[in-house]
Amino acid sequence: MTALLCTFLPYFFDSSNYLTARFAKSKVGFDSVLATTPAVNPTQTSSLVQQSQALYEAGQFVEGVQLLKKAVAEFKATNDVLNEAIALSNISLAYQQLGQWLEATEAIAQSLKLLQTLKDSGSSQEQSQIFAQALDVRGGLELARGQTEAALGTWQEAAKIYQYLDDISALIRNHINQAQAMQALGNYLQADQTLILVREILRKQSDSSLKAIGLYSLGNVRRSLGYLKDSQEILEKSYSVARQAGDAIAQSNALLSLGNTARAQTSAQLSLGNSNNAKDYTKTAIQYYQQAVQIASATPTVRLQAQLNLLRLLVEQKEFNRAKALLPQIQSQIDNLPPSRTAVNYRINFAQSLSKMIQNSVQLKDVAKILAQAVQVAKSLKDERTESYALGTLGGLYEQSGQLADANSLTQQALVKAESLDAQDIAYQWHWQMGRILQKQSNIPAATAAYNRAYNALKSLRNDLVAINPDVQFSFRESIEPVYRQYVDLLLQLEENTNQKPDNLLQARQVIESLQLAELDNFFRSPCLLPRVDLDKLVEKEKSTAVIYPIILDNRLEIITRLPGQDTIYRKTAKVPKDVLENTVEQLQKDLPVASREPDVKQRSQQLYDWLITPIESDLTKKGIKTLVFVLDGSLRNIPMAILYDKQQQKYLIEKYAISLTPGLQLVDPKPLRNVHLNVLVVGVEQKRLIEGKSFPELLNVTQELKQIQSEVKSSKKLLNQEFTKTNLQKQIQSTPFSVVHIATHGQFSSDVEQTYIITWNALLKVRELDNLLRARGESRPETIELLVLSACKTATGDKRAALGLAGVAVQAGARSTIATLWTVDDESTSDFMGELYRQLEAGVTKAQALQRAQLAILAKENRPYFWAPYVLVGNWL
Repeated sequence: MTALLCTFLPYFFDSSNYLTARFAKSKVGFDSVLATTPAVNPTQTSSLVQQSQALYEAGQFVEGVQLLKKAVAEFKATNDVLNEAIALSNISLAYQQLGQWLEATEAIAQSLKLLQTLKDSGSSQEQSQIFAQALDVRGGLELARGQTEAALGTWQEAAKIYQYLDDISALIRNHINQAQAMQALGNYLQADQTLILVREILRKQSDSSLKAIGLYSLGNVRRSLGYLKDSQEILEKSYSVARQAGDAIAQSNALLSLGNTARAQTSAQLSLGNSNNAKDYTKTAIQYYQQAVQIASATPTVRLQAQLNLLRLLVEQKEFNRAKALLPQIQSQIDNLPPSRTAVNYRINFAQSLSKMIQNSVQLKDVAKILAQAVQVAKSLKDERTESYALGTLGGLYEQSGQLADANSLTQQALVKAESLDAQDIAYQWHWQMGRILQKQSNIPAATAAYNRAYNALKSLRNDLVAINPDVQFSFRESIEPVYRQYVDLLLQLEENTNQKPDNLLQARQVIESLQLAELDNFFRSPCLLPRVDLDKLVEKEKSTAVIYPIILDNRLEIITRLPGQDTIYRKTAKVPKDVLENTVEQLQKDLPVASREPDVKQRSQQLYDWLITPIESDLTKKGIKTLVFVLDGSLRNIPMAILYDKQQQKYLIEKYAISLTPGLQLVDPKPLRNVHLNVLVVGVEQKRLIEGKSFPELLNVTQELKQIQSEVKSSKKLLNQEFTKTNLQKQIQSTPFSVVHIATHGQFSSDVEQTYIITWNALLKVRELDNLLRARGESRPETIELLVLSACKTATGDKRAALGLAGVAVQAGARSTIATLWTVDDESTSDFMGELYRQLEAGVTKAQALQRAQLAILAKENRPYFWAPYVLVGNWL
């Protein structure tokens, strides 16, 4: 008979609050991504194994490893190969929880070697199952170490065994983990298909604890992928099934996860500017956490975790009186915890919330005492990773209170621990903290060096940050973005006082480039990898082109300009505070789609011109610049640069320069369109549609727009209304090497990947699907789409970072360039604009020039920016 030794949680696990130890500034304590999978289990249970199981479940991994090593020796002495292999697998699990990857790797390798020996001599069903479970352990380890493709392959190998054994529960958990690996690799459709399969398997299962657990795991993964509505529905089903099955533990777990999903929805709504919706989700999250606490049979771990999550949420909402009522309950439970990593992380979580209540009847000394206890428990456990986290958090508390010498000392101790473990996910936070402390101590050179180390650690963590931690998407603006911006600020301060101006300017520009990429990674939950060409080299070739990098800092706007010629990188500064700049941009963004607000548009456009262009105008004139390429920062991406208005010359920027945007310093391998045969696929939806509960009005001029385009180009193919489906689009792109794909349909750009889409006749085509559709030519047709045109799309109302979705579309489509509209102009001017655009492209001018001339043609007839300004070019301008 096989008894459970421990639970397979190779990377995250709820009870220990492992997210705390990985990302300090993210909202610690929300549950895991990976599905929990039973570990391998001994066929004979010794007292050592029983004791190690108890230690593991209590988070006492060091002691657990010691007992398991004794068990390995015991099994080896009796030639019990199977149980020796099982004990080694569980040693690997414990080492993974300690972040000791080399030891974990060695243990699982030994286990699999022993199991392979048994397999070669003819294995039983039980041995096959244990072999598959050991593979699951290795897969979790590989994912934890960033070896995502290897993890996926390992889990797929284990899945074959589970299928042969008809082990449905193990197969469900295995598929959930596979989907996580697929998502980390950017294979979203494949991950989706895998999860759909899981859902179908679960639908066929009768209500039981197993089904509730499977749905719970699936709901957590859907949340990690950003499918929040889906996550909510699945977790509600998990709760319902758990109630039917009478499983109180599964009920409390589902309620805890429902609270976490509601909290994620709160953050998502705030990022979209929907404060009322955010309040509703906050109330819902609070209710779920309270329900999880109230279930009498809930495990102490779930109860305490729910209370900690509830406390954090109340503190975030500044509901301090309600938060105070929770403090005695949480404190008494934490005081009674046995020494474990769980106990340390709960103390840290508690202290983090308390530190935000110091002005509300909470004493700093009491918070410091809790963290000092956490340090001592971690030391007693010899858990250096958690000790580092506790020390650094205590250092942050002293930084907050202005005790900078103590803060410096503790942060340095935390850094030594983190770097001895090569734990860059913790180290970046302490480098950042050290940089802030040194800056407050007026040591700018040392602070800059500390920020540089934090920046390099973040770059090394690129995959981890976006593909592993489910909470990073919503904490990005507070836990990651400030590192980049504060580092740039220091670099530019140094630039004023040293002779290394070009070096510091180039580094500042590179840091902003990295921030742009990190934002896109965060948007997709996966690193964006593209073949790239250095923008600087293009500027040297295209002598009439300048690249402008505005950088928004708290107290000023920095403008770095790259002009043709050697070492021609300049810096200018506009003394405008961030909030003033962003308010101006936000108001302009609201006014632009309204045709009647032209006077307000001109006034605000003039102000932006004075901040952005006036400081560099003389340099542009001297160099004879004709094309401006903007690498825009923050809210500036939400408005077209063409709109900037020169009051002196009474001209818009588009009347003086051709304009292009790029998400970063490098482009998909550029190629002038004039050297490419213009073969256009034109598609669109003109009729009113109702899709996935969303209503889309009729677009009156789509037919005219497509006819206008076809009249200007020699080679084209059309899909209109019912013909325009995902399937037909993919077939056309696979069969014909179109250089241009023109899509005239409703669409939306948003900072939420799930709310960034275009509509086909019968479905929403979401940004994650564009990669599979528009790059589906295969090896037989490797041609890149030169230009993707998205007509009638718009940016999401009230979303301050909506244009991130446009950059995401441009990247995901894999086209060299994208032309899109930031708001919908349902007018004959659109078809006139498109006709002129393609006339110019056929004539052989650059894409930027074609866009400029088409806009000027409309401007000559209709001066109001509403009609001519929504069009932007992203990517290669040639």
